[in-house]
Amino acid sequence: MNNLVQIFSNGASAWYLLLGAAFLGGVIASVSPCSLAMLPLIIGYVGGYSKETPLRTFVQLCFFIFGTAIVFSVIGILCAVTGSVFASAFGGYFTLLMASLLLVMGLKLLDILDFELPVIVKSMPVNNGSSLILYPTLLGITFALAGTPCSTPILAGIMAFAAMGKNLTFAVLLLFMFALGQGVILIVAGLFTSGVKNLKSIAAFTEGLLKFSGLLLVLVSLYLYWKVFSPLI
Repeated sequence: MNNLVQIFSNGASAWYLLLGAAFLGGVIASVSPCSLAMLPLIIGYVGGYSKETPLRTFVQLCFFIFGTAIVFSVIGILCAVTGSVFASAFGGYFTLLMASLLLVMGLKLLDILDFELPVIVKSMPVNNGSSLILYPTLLGITFALAGTPCSTPILAGIMAFAAMGKNLTFAVLLLFMFALGQGVILIVAGLFTSGVKNLKSIAAFTEGLLKFSGLLLVLVSLYLYWKVFSPLI
């Protein structure tokens, strides 16, 4: 059965559209209110923009993003592999499972459903203040595994697309673009001391973007339900 990702993948322009949407999802997740609250803590742990030179801070933040990209790329691989296995074994039931995941996460972003999302890592590595590469990378890995209440629904939606696509390259690129999207705002806030303050001023606007993202996830889930059940009507 053709699913949504396979339909999109028939054209190169639509394939790029999904990658762009994943990047935008990372940006939206990073400027959501709960993510913005973590920015000063992350920047301080990475190196501290008040004590480090801009170049050193930039390098550390790049390796932080590299750490998150490692985790998300591995997640992309797992999504593609498991998606191929489950789609082959369960067919339409797998599509229904993914549609249900998208629906739940969409309703979460719309604040219709309220539940706590699990956190894998609850504490950050100890900062020895001397590592330019290793510590920021480990911190990026930790941050990616921990996630935030605001980014997890968007990330789960992207993971669902990666799994339904059943294409290894597409899945890795999809999650990698999400990681890059998250990193853009972090670098801006890290290099400019007023960055966090300025970003907080658009928190109300990003709240609306989160709602819009939730609505899109709900609409996509309804479309997938329709693709499954329409032949039976």
